[in-house]
Amino acid sequence: MITLRPSGERGFADHGWLLARHSFSFAEYHDPAEMGWGALRVINEDRVAPGTGFGTHGHRDMEIVTYILSGALEHRDSLGHGGIIRRGEVQRMSAGSGIRHSEFNPSADEATHLLQIWIEPARRATAPSYEQQPLAIEEMRGRWRLVASPDGAEGSTTIGQDARLWASVLGPGEAIDAVLAAGRLAYVQMVRGRLTLNGQNLAAGDGAKIADESELHFVASEEAEFLLFDLPPVAADD
Repeated sequence: MITLRPSGERGFADHGWLLARHSFSFAEYHDPAEMGWGALRVINEDRVAPGTGFGTHGHRDMEIVTYILSGALEHRDSLGHGGIIRRGEVQRMSAGSGIRHSEFNPSADEATHLLQIWIEPARRATAPSYEQQPLAIEEMRGRWRLVASPDGAEGSTTIGQDARLWASVLGPGEAIDAVLAAGRLAYVQMVRGRLTLNGQNLAAGDGAKIADESELHFVASEEAEFLLFDLPPVAADD
């Protein structure tokens, strides 16, 4: 089963300094039918105006991955970490028992365009931590590049959940496949371009919820960048 989540049906917020599209319920956007997908709780597509950002605020019990599309984002947190993440890098913050941080666009003239992803952890109240590492776009071309995983495999960032986040960039006419283990959920988030997923059309900003599928076949109709989340089965009491 593949259920499309069209870009135009996402939640939208215009805060002046921030334009945000919410794939799932977030802040003032609430849709009971869109509360997440398995362990995947948030995908926000944010555009942050130059010289602005998110002031210091707190998180608990969430794996937060930041995927930069253009521009830069400066991070500072209560653990003493600080740095600037740019296109071609990935940032992961495990909030665990509690962490406070701020995120700002350090540029005076260029907006920051990013995806912020929240994944629920397998265990709560763990020690908070932070990681920032390279994520070369060239390593995604025509193949899967592992972005996040529970064991840091293949140079990926480490998250506290039995979930894996993959990224790929396909040229026009290129194809790639993925195999899902029995019972696993998946989610696809389009970053840019157009492709078909098992024959269904997806364009920039679109998403797709996937369940009870064993094989996924992607074919790009133009250059396309996209993310694939391989997610654990939903527990019987969820």
